Amino acid sequence: MAQQFAPLKNDRLLRAARGEKVDRPPIWVMRQAGRYLPEYHEAKGDKDFFECCRTPEIASTLTLQPIDRFDGLIDAAIIFSDILVIPQALGMTVEMVDKKGPHFPHPLQTPDDQQYKDIMAREVNVKESLGYVYDAITLTRKKLDGRVPLIGFCGAPWTLLSYMVEGGGSKMFIQAKTWVFRYPEESQRMLQKIAEVCVEYLAQQVIAGAQVLQVFDSWAAELSPSSFKDFSLPYLRYISTHLPKRLDELKQPRVPMIVFAKGAWYALDDLCDSGYQVVSLDWLQDPAEAVKVARGRVVLQGNADPGLLYGGQKAIAKGVEEMVKGFGGGHGGWIANLGHGVTPGVKPDDLKFFFEQIHKCAAR
Repeated sequence: MAQQFAPLKNDRLLRAARGEKVDRPPIWVMRQAGRYLPEYHEAKGDKDFFECCRTPEIASTLTLQPIDRFDGLIDAAIIFSDILVIPQALGMTVEMVDKKGPHFPHPLQTPDDQQYKDIMAREVNVKESLGYVYDAITLTRKKLDGRVPLIGFCGAPWTLLSYMVEGGGSKMFIQAKTWVFRYPEESQRMLQKIAEVCVEYLAQQVIAGAQVLQVFDSWAAELSPSSFKDFSLPYLRYISTHLPKRLDELKQPRVPMIVFAKGAWYALDDLCDSGYQVVSLDWLQDPAEAVKVARGRVVLQGNADPGLLYGGQKAIAKGVEEMVKGFGGGHGGWIANLGHGVTPGVKPDDLKFFFEQIHKCAAR
């Protein structure tokens, strides 16, 4: 039975993502629910990060915290979860180590490993293994009561494979590069497997109540332009092509899709033709140049440097003014965001000022 939710009172993000004219740019930021907020630590308590993700009530509470704190300033919520729930659904153990980040005790070593064979053979039932994500989405939609739309997401296949073979974050990406260059065919088979799981995972998020979806390719910058075309872009396109078809099969509405390939500035033209309605930019891309490349084919999202938030109000005001001007003022074709997620140590009042400045500059 389809979920019943309150009518949406603020659909600015949805209209902008569809390319419609809006009164001002919709605003949200990546990692807007997170550890920079004091109320996050109060709600999380001594619980493990993934325990919070697996507890719908907590995940929902954390999702709503920035909506409540920045009431009237932002136009979307993004579900509190993590991209690494998909490797978990594939049978891998993932831990979140304090002050270190995600850790895989048993990363993939070579395609000859039994673990690789087990993952390739595994029949993944995302409704069963990741049901807590869907429960959190549904609960959050109900609590939002139509205030703003809810964004769901997943990690891109290349980024997830990188974590699965590196065993966590990396500076050198030695294992990821070893895999794609030494075992290209086996890597592509795993990327395809991940892409197929992503499609079903995202489709079920829509059933649960997600109204927009974003695919995070956080490690895209580690690929050369040619490698990006071999090991990232085909799988991003697989998701954008097959997800709408899967939603049609499930008799669900098609929703706007956003792709964020961090650091892949060289691939912007290809990303504009990759089947996503919105292309999110990191802060290494000049907004005005990106607008020229996009040529109206997609809506752009971004792209202030998250570090700007450490600079105080004068720096924030200057950065916002440049961003708004670069994207053409914000009455269409642009969703305001950071070029990556909010980083630890950011003062909530400085992020609030960032939001207020976008409202101020875009109203001119």
